[in-house]
Amino acid sequence: MTTLSRPPADPSALHPRSRKALRDWLLFGLQDSKGTHQGPGGVPTSHEKKHAWWQVMCLTGVDYFSTLGYQPAIAALAAGVISPLATLVLVAVTLLGALPVYRHVAGESPRGEGSIAMLERLLPRWGGKLLVLVLLGFAATDFMITMTLSAADATAHLIHNPVAPGWLQGQNVPVTLILLALLAAVFLRGFKEAIGVAVVLVVLYLGLNAVVVGATLMQVLAHPVAMGDWWTNLWVSHGNPLMAVAIALLVFPKLALGLSGFETGVAVMPQVRGADSDTEENPAGRIRGARRMLTTAAVIMSVFLLTSSFITVVLIPEQEFQPDGQANGRALAYLAHEYLGVGFGTVYDISTIGILWFAGASAMAGLLNLVPRYLPRYGMAPAWARAVRPLVLVFTLIGFLITFIFDADVDAQGGAYATGVLVLMTSAAVAVTLSARRRNQRNLTVGFGAISVVFAYTTVANIFERPEGIRIAAIFILGIIVISLLSRVRRSFELHATRVHLDVQALEFMSNTLDGPISIIAHEPLRMTAEAYRDKLDSAMEVSHLPLEEDALFLEVVVDDSSDFETELFVRGVNRHGYRILEVHGPVIPNTIASVLLHIRDVTGLMPHIYFRWTEGNPITNLLRFLFLGEGEIAPVTREVLREAVPDVTQRPWVHVG
Repeated sequence: MTTLSRPPADPSALHPRSRKALRDWLLFGLQDSKGTHQGPGGVPTSHEKKHAWWQVMCLTGVDYFSTLGYQPAIAALAAGVISPLATLVLVAVTLLGALPVYRHVAGESPRGEGSIAMLERLLPRWGGKLLVLVLLGFAATDFMITMTLSAADATAHLIHNPVAPGWLQGQNVPVTLILLALLAAVFLRGFKEAIGVAVVLVVLYLGLNAVVVGATLMQVLAHPVAMGDWWTNLWVSHGNPLMAVAIALLVFPKLALGLSGFETGVAVMPQVRGADSDTEENPAGRIRGARRMLTTAAVIMSVFLLTSSFITVVLIPEQEFQPDGQANGRALAYLAHEYLGVGFGTVYDISTIGILWFAGASAMAGLLNLVPRYLPRYGMAPAWARAVRPLVLVFTLIGFLITFIFDADVDAQGGAYATGVLVLMTSAAVAVTLSARRRNQRNLTVGFGAISVVFAYTTVANIFERPEGIRIAAIFILGIIVISLLSRVRRSFELHATRVHLDVQALEFMSNTLDGPISIIAHEPLRMTAEAYRDKLDSAMEVSHLPLEEDALFLEVVVDDSSDFETELFVRGVNRHGYRILEVHGPVIPNTIASVLLHIRDVTGLMPHIYFRWTEGNPITNLLRFLFLGEGEIAPVTREVLREAVPDVTQRPWVHVG
């Protein structure tokens, strides 16, 4: 006979730990806030295996090379018979513009920070933070549309395959949603970098594309009639060669999708195996490998873009590129089925679906590394934004919404995708131009400046041609800015210091106090004359009844950059006019004071008492000054920061105001 230690549980009741278990599962990896999540932008630790540059090229290639799945069809639809000339312009911009820019970016951001971090360093304070938020909005547009557009194109390849079941016809949206959900499931389970999988996908995909391009080029040579028809159409519609070139230059912005992949290429730099002599301060081998990776990928892609744009407009009837046509969004797959048979075409479709789906994984991992790299450090993200799984759910829901809005249409999403890509490339060109100018590199400044103008023109032309892209980007930008500012306001009363250091002199100032409270007078470092310190001390003694005049310390906070959030504080002891002063630089006065007081309490074991004067001025104005300038109503805010940080009032430093 046995006895129960507790009554049987009601099977219909919620397990008391289920909510905590769900929360723990969602917030798993909360410490993963410095870009260490495994993905294309992951930062491997020193003991993790690095990879040869060509293997990492395959990792970024799942994003870059996968555009071959839809780029030729989009180019043919946008430029018609002039598509090869417009593609030639695109290749020139790639090799002479984007490639030099990102080779330079690779040299200045070997840890995968990219051009956004370069602009952040060049443009500090709130202006730099706001610019970063805007660029994050465009980056989110780029990566999110990469996910939805790639999934939509994978769906198109699946549905239009001749052996696909008939009931799939017209089910583009549900199938795309399933692919996005499967992508989310991979990350919710725990995505592990699989460069080996990327290598297999890219090698197989490029190999099949080489077969398709080679076979169809042979068809063009064997049947010159098709070539003659294309040439006749080109001559009839654009009889003047100069006019044809001019139109190609005007049409080129529509082909900007072929420029994608460079930002991801820089993001994967930490995965590149460097030389044995590399150090974190000077990873020269890694930089060389990354530049070789970018150059090789650009050359391979340029060859495929030129050849595919030619064979598609020569061999595929124009009507097949239209929304209901068999080549819409899948021109090379159409040629594979037409000239190499259903079996080969099906294998080609499977490889295309695989690489397009994995391109979505690349974009998701890029977002998961990009958002935690900036927003938590700015105090502009909720605490859960440091964890991977909540972000995956948010990005997946956004992907669902975009798929519904665009009806899983590849062509309809092309404008938004191109806008995100082009803005990031323009920002990279501007960043390297400013960097070269700061280093007095005149030739590079002029060259990169010219490239910036080209990208700026391309971006503006694309926006006017396809304004839906900037609308989608504006939604992302507005959402990021609003959420970031609300989060910053909500977190304004947190302790910002990641660590506090007291120098020897500062410690000696407090060594005389053995058993009593440590009296500290808050002083604004604007008037630093002997009379100013004397007046402040007399006022504190009179109004706040401060005892022990000889033991009083002054605490001065110098605001450097009020837009910063997470900071490391260094407290320096200074003798000025015979008064003992603790001087510290920080972004926000009240939070910095609170961090210093708590550190003094922990180091000395004595309770600090801080003495303030009331701040003059309108309370609302002072609140805004606190939020954006780090100043304002100091005394009550300092007390509130301490209250939130230390719930136990007996362990909380004292705040006196008079």
